[in-house]
Amino acid sequence: MDDYLQGVEFLAFTPHLIWMLLVLAALLIVSALVSGSETAFFSLSPGETRDLEESDSAASKAAVKLLHDKDRLLSTILITNNLVNIGAILMADSVIDRIVVFGGASALEFIVKVIVVTFILLLFGEIMPKIFAAYNTLSFARKMAVPLLSLQRFFRPLSALLLRAGGAVTGALSRRQANLSMSELTDAIEIAEADSDDDKKMLTGIVRFVRTEADQIMKPRIDVVALEQGASFAEVRETVVRSGFSRIPVYNEDLDDIKGILYVKDLLPHLSEGDDFRWQQLLRPAYFVPEHKKINDLLEDFRKRKIHIAVVVDEYGGTLGIVSLEDILEEIVGEIADESDIEAAPYERIDANHYIFEGRTHLGDFLRVLELPDTFLDSVRGDADTLAGLMLEIRGEFFREGESVDFDNIEFKAVRVENRRITRVEVTLHTGDTSDGDGSDD
Repeated sequence: MDDYLQGVEFLAFTPHLIWMLLVLAALLIVSALVSGSETAFFSLSPGETRDLEESDSAASKAAVKLLHDKDRLLSTILITNNLVNIGAILMADSVIDRIVVFGGASALEFIVKVIVVTFILLLFGEIMPKIFAAYNTLSFARKMAVPLLSLQRFFRPLSALLLRAGGAVTGALSRRQANLSMSELTDAIEIAEADSDDDKKMLTGIVRFVRTEADQIMKPRIDVVALEQGASFAEVRETVVRSGFSRIPVYNEDLDDIKGILYVKDLLPHLSEGDDFRWQQLLRPAYFVPEHKKINDLLEDFRKRKIHIAVVVDEYGGTLGIVSLEDILEEIVGEIADESDIEAAPYERIDANHYIFEGRTHLGDFLRVLELPDTFLDSVRGDADTLAGLMLEIRGEFFREGESVDFDNIEFKAVRVENRRITRVEVTLHTGDTSDGDGSDD
């Protein structure tokens, strides 16, 4: 033990050391607050986020502003935390040098300066504040919102540089992955030696299948046929006959509160019952899935649960629409028509350059009809999944009947508009080849 302490000498305490210790303590406190902020802001539940949005306090408004750009928020937190931690390590090293001279005890110096300092920094600057913030997310986020907003403005140039560099790297990786996917698709088609266009379309659908999410193929909320829980048995029979569907969601007050699914086959033994028949007892549990669930995983869920329909919900639990087994299979084999499909085809070809589409036509179907690449609309589609949504994304405002918008030699005209909803679209292909989607809108 004496060998480890050989040459160690403790120095006299000086007033200057007090200020250094105070600065070190301040740096540890800042590190703790910033580390806790990362956990607090990125652990907020949808309900807590709504509380912030509905509050009029300055702290809540600052928190909402930070949450609108989470990438910039995260970069600000990481920049601040790293700078503060580096400062704390350098200050701790200076404090130790003013307290003790290790002489030849290099092993002890390593233990104190590296292991002990790292332990203190991790315990008080990372672990403890993050545990505390995890249990007090809303209050912690409110208290740190204004300071973080100030830091975000101060570090904006450095943050922008880092985000741009990170975006370039991830963009290159994404393009590389996209190119690999298309290469794999080409190889698959060549190996299969497809004899017809239908075979090629099916192979393309299989490759695209694993990238498709539930909200991209679902029947949107506005088109969902559903029953109110308090409806009479006569109303139920009328809805079943009119819709022709074999499974119908049942809700209480509105579609955000779905109570179950009514299977028409369960009604068959009770058709002779009177209007006071309690048909609600026949409901089966509804299966809810998040909007971004991959449909290959959803298909596996359908198989395991032996069901054919699911309710798609957003991050707040609100109903976005429904997705069925048929919707999933159509992504591979194309449109499946059965005896209940009495509505018109989703599009009508007038001539080689003119088409009429339903506004609710999915963008994937639209691109397949016009034989355009999957990435053609990526620069303008935003969060849109339908043709009507795409037009709103491009223009940024509602349409009146007859108004149109252009993108890359394609004109989209709102032929029919009902209650600000575009229900029918005329698509005109102007002369000249379309590009890969880098054109501009008018």
